Amino acid sequence: MTPDRSDSREASRLSANRQDETLFPVVPEQNFHVRRMTLIALLVAAVVLPCVYVAAMAFSDLREREADATDLTLRTVRVAEEHALKVFDMNEALDARVVDLVQGLDDDGIRASQSEIHDKLGTMGGGYPQVSAVSIFGEDGALLATSRFYPAPTVSIAQRDDFTGIRDGKMLEHVSKDMVGQVAGEKVFNTGVARRGVDGAFAGVVSVALRPSYFSDFYQELLGGTDTPMTMSLTRADGAVLAHYPSAPGQPTTIAAHTPLTDALARGSRAGVVRTRSVFDNDNLIVAYRRVGAYPAYVLCGYRTSAIWAGWYRHLSVLILSMFTPSIVLWCVIWLSLRRLGAEEEAWERWQAEASMRRSIESAYRQSRKMEALGNLVGSVAHDFNNLLMIVSANVQIARRRGAPGLDRELSAIERALKSGQSLTRQLLGVARKQPLRNETLAVERWLPACRELLRASLGAKVSLVIDIGTDVWPMRVDVAELELALINIAVNARDAMPNGGRFTVRAANITFRHEEGFPLTGEFVQLSLEDTGVGMPPEVLARAFEPLFTTKPKGMGTGLGLPQVFAFCERSGGLAAIDSAIGAGTSVRLYLPRAAALPEVERPAEPHVEDTGAPHGLRILLVEDNDEVAAGTEALLQMMGHQVTCVFNADTALRLFDDAHAKQARTGEPLPFDLVISDIHMPGTMNGIDLAEAVQGFETRLPVILVTGYAEELDRARHVDVRVLSKPFDIALLDKLLQDLQHELAQASTHPAE
Repeated sequence: MTPDRSDSREASRLSANRQDETLFPVVPEQNFHVRRMTLIALLVAAVVLPCVYVAAMAFSDLREREADATDLTLRTVRVAEEHALKVFDMNEALDARVVDLVQGLDDDGIRASQSEIHDKLGTMGGGYPQVSAVSIFGEDGALLATSRFYPAPTVSIAQRDDFTGIRDGKMLEHVSKDMVGQVAGEKVFNTGVARRGVDGAFAGVVSVALRPSYFSDFYQELLGGTDTPMTMSLTRADGAVLAHYPSAPGQPTTIAAHTPLTDALARGSRAGVVRTRSVFDNDNLIVAYRRVGAYPAYVLCGYRTSAIWAGWYRHLSVLILSMFTPSIVLWCVIWLSLRRLGAEEEAWERWQAEASMRRSIESAYRQSRKMEALGNLVGSVAHDFNNLLMIVSANVQIARRRGAPGLDRELSAIERALKSGQSLTRQLLGVARKQPLRNETLAVERWLPACRELLRASLGAKVSLVIDIGTDVWPMRVDVAELELALINIAVNARDAMPNGGRFTVRAANITFRHEEGFPLTGEFVQLSLEDTGVGMPPEVLARAFEPLFTTKPKGMGTGLGLPQVFAFCERSGGLAAIDSAIGAGTSVRLYLPRAAALPEVERPAEPHVEDTGAPHGLRILLVEDNDEVAAGTEALLQMMGHQVTCVFNADTALRLFDDAHAKQARTGEPLPFDLVISDIHMPGTMNGIDLAEAVQGFETRLPVILVTGYAEELDRARHVDVRVLSKPFDIALLDKLLQDLQHELAQASTHPAE
């Protein structure tokens, strides 16, 4: 069964799609942004989380170390307080025994019994390592007896703070400050009580001198040696230092005033923990303190915060090393992944660009093949149409020259139809890229304002026109007639897109394209932007805007050749046309036309033509035309102009005539029978019109040749031959003028022959 034609078209379309998929396989879109954001998030997490963990662990470790140090000082100060309390209690008991020993004796009685009392004092205090001496002082502060010396030396403590304080009932002075004993020269501090007489009055002081070194040695043993971050002190309630470990020469004898520690002692606080600065080594301390029973003395245990920080730094270093070593490895892996992702994205973009370019090239190739086929078809139709127009035009001219009374109106209508047909043929040949271009250098700043009236006529009364020419716009090399036709086509489309009126703007500016910018063109161009404020085009219409014979206008309103002519003209001129549009946003058409290498020529006034008084005779013309009716009409017109015409139907026959004429000229010396050759270019046979012109110019006697064509590629070749060229359909008046010029040239040549 024979397949349906629509089925064949569908099969062809599916086959083409499969071919495109084979050449350009569909690859899913790579979401590089999501992958990059994921890797960056992982990198941030890999940086932030270890840092947060290390910070939390470091903070926790620091607080734990401070808590351990505080707990250690509290335990240590409790032991030291118990020790000091035993010593002070023993001293109080010793003082009480001494008071009982001398009870009822006055100063003289004590002096009288000094020997016995000395022995008893030595027995009572000699068994305690902390006791340096036990002494008895009189009411006036004089030394009455001591366990250390016999007889007692003459010493008075009447001016000592502890003596006067005990005498005046001051509790603080029951424990004295550190001092150097006047008799033994040993550093001590004293704990004393008052002696009372029979009547209860103050009778003197009993004092036990204690060695501070005893307490320092105990504190050293308690803290575990010299290599310790802790300190121990025994102080009075007023801050006077009684004993301190570690001790050093020249150490302060009192702690600094107005510190958290001295403020706590001044308030009478019995125990607590404060942070303060040490006066011994100028270091920050965590200090735990406890009052020694009811005595005006405190035991202090301090822990150096520098030791805490040093241990914390060591632990933090280990923590950072153990945590960030694998983290750094992870960072490097993520960073390398990001770099690899960047390289993949760049490669993907290059691949996409290459695939897009290849698709564009393939699409352009298919479009070019389609345009080539369409051009051949349109060119053949336009060529035949040109011949028909030539026949009609020639016969109209014949009718006018012979006189046709009463038919002037009808002939004028035919001539108007001829002009419309010529315009349509020009458009067809332009779209098919077969319309000959007559390029010339054009000054935009002079030409564009001159087109204002032409554009206004095309736009209509409802549309306003704005012309904006940039500064120093370059001249361009174009066919002015084709450019004007392009502007008219765009203006007409803009008018139809703005039925209720609007604005049409024409802008001219210079633009340069470089190879690295990826634009299809490179070099210097003049950009003509033509913008309207119309309804715009949907994407599906915009994609086919430059397609020949495509139109969205109602039947009879458009041919589909306007924008294709614009595109073909720009491309053949060495430039490009581009279009942008959107629904409701208007349309912008941009023409990129090449910059002219030279400046435009300045128009000069035409020289006055001197008419030749002698009437030239008619020319002997060899007409070469393969179309019988075109040949008959042209021959009749030429004969009516007074010329002699010989007509042949191809170039091969014409060349044989010339060969015969030259052979005869060589035998008889007769001149050639022709003054001029008029030939079509496209003809059947082995030779075309250009081949014939080249052969005629190769003879010894060179004849002028006029070639007639409607194809741009033939016109380009004909320009390299020294001939006159007329593009179909040509005006008969133009041919008449050309022949008259040739007649005058031949007449002048016969009058003034070359020497």
